[in-house]
Amino acid sequence: MKRRGFVKLCATVAGAVGANPDLIAQTEQSIKRYERVLLVDAQGAPINSKSLEVGETYVFNYPYATTPCFLLNLGKPTARHASLTTDTGTHYVWQGGSGPLRSIVAFCAICAHKMSHPAKTVSFINYRHENVSFQNAKEHRAQRSQVIYCCSEKSVYDPADGARVLGGPAPQPLAAIALEYDESNDNLHAIGTSGGELYQKFFDTFGFRLALEFETSEIRKPATRVAAVVSIGEYSRAQRMC
Repeated sequence: MKRRGFVKLCATVAGAVGANPDLIAQTEQSIKRYERVLLVDAQGAPINSKSLEVGETYVFNYPYATTPCFLLNLGKPTARHASLTTDTGTHYVWQGGSGPLRSIVAFCAICAHKMSHPAKTVSFINYRHENVSFQNAKEHRAQRSQVIYCCSEKSVYDPADGARVLGGPAPQPLAAIALEYDESNDNLHAIGTSGGELYQKFFDTFGFRLALEFETSEIRKPATRVAAVVSIGEYSRAQRMC
């Protein structure tokens, strides 16, 4: 990583986890680096924190040109750090929210259970800003707002806590997208992931449909330079809620 980008990342991480050097190191080590990509709108203008509406669901493709991610402004600071575990037992530390309020988060939008994801026709996995009911990890009825809810098999994740699993059969959190925030211009870059990835299995399972939807044979092509951010309604024609 270039020194300028490394300094910005350290500043983002320090803001998320405080001055604890051990946590900063653990968070840095948890990030798998991909192409550093600027988040932009449909016209190519950089996305900034002021343009992200609280409660709206945004989608962009990263770290590959065909892999969808959620971008959310939760409207309040997230956990300063979250210690999480993948389904293989690997421990990692989520960096926390980005932006001036530490309220902006991004996660892979591929469900960790059976890989339900936003497609062009429909999305069965969605961010729910309002109160919803679900079965928690103890199989008790729970109710809360600001969750990512997959209606395919009822997996529920907490985006304010690294997409930790709150209920349902998902064996691990959603992979987090590491964001780099530039205070000088309020811009956001995606720089990598942390947590358990399902990308290769995703390509193997849905490759034919992805090639048709994106009109490309290069479904594994990395996202480069910029990634366009759109609302979920623009990305998927329908959203199934439960």
